[in-house]
Amino acid sequence: MKPVLAITRRLPADIEARAHASYDVRLNEGDAPLDRDAILALANGADALLVSVGDPIDAAFFDALPKSVKIIATFSVGTDHIDLAAAARKGIVIGNTPGVLTDATADIAWLLLLGAARRAGEGEAEIRTASWRGWRPTHMIGTQVTGKKLGIIGMGRIGQAVAKRARGFDMDVHYYNRKRLPADLEYGATYHDSIDDLLPHCQFLSLHCPSTAETRGMVNTTLLAKLPKGAILVNTARGDVVNDGDVIAALKSGQLAAAGLDVFAGEPNIAPDYRDLPNTFLLPHLGSATAETRTAMGTRALDNIDACLAGKDVPFAVTAN
Repeated sequence: MKPVLAITRRLPADIEARAHASYDVRLNEGDAPLDRDAILALANGADALLVSVGDPIDAAFFDALPKSVKIIATFSVGTDHIDLAAAARKGIVIGNTPGVLTDATADIAWLLLLGAARRAGEGEAEIRTASWRGWRPTHMIGTQVTGKKLGIIGMGRIGQAVAKRARGFDMDVHYYNRKRLPADLEYGATYHDSIDDLLPHCQFLSLHCPSTAETRGMVNTTLLAKLPKGAILVNTARGDVVNDGDVIAALKSGQLAAAGLDVFAGEPNIAPDYRDLPNTFLLPHLGSATAETRTAMGTRALDNIDACLAGKDVPFAVTAN
């Protein structure tokens, strides 16, 4: 008998094929997000559970989780959707997928940065709606990127990859991180030991911090007021690190010239005002959405499950801080 693996969302075809080869797979064929009760029903009698971002793996979930489940592997690096402390109390191993989506997410951050600065969303809309009247000297003037100052909050793997790419644009890069990095990982960036000290240097501000009790709602009116007027905000981290109402107000007032956003609080039900603002460049959470990256993520998730059920050390185990 194969071990039973419950999977809450559809995965790349090669990952599903590998799962079927090793496990008796229970799959959410419809691919719509499942609520807590539906995930618990899927996990009933399962040996392992493979979940995704947005699945409500909270304390109440662990209280009701069938005793047969030994590991929950998440198809993500972030674990803010999982109550790690509750998992530890129940003795459930948690595994994630670090180190394989760095470049894909950094690429998207740069797409957002350039798209917001150069008004790419507005320009494409003119082409698609046949409203473009031809080239003219004052048409759709955006913001120069080359040579400007870029601030990064969170200098982990993705933040470092964004800083590395900024060198190609001759940008003056500044960053805040809980700890200063070794010089070879800074890519010439200037370290600031507080966010307040960083903000005046940010003509562009790119967010790469996790969602925690300290960072949720961090980008608010107070923070935005400390940026140079007309700064551009980029978010590929988590939607809830920004206060949507405050960001929208800053976009309307001109405190922010534009924003490039790939993640949103409550997604896919985003704050509707974002859609109506011409100075937003919006993507539907595409940071890791390349075939190579999603396959690598699935591989790591299954590696975690394989190891746990074989009684071996889980290669990408996550524990509560």
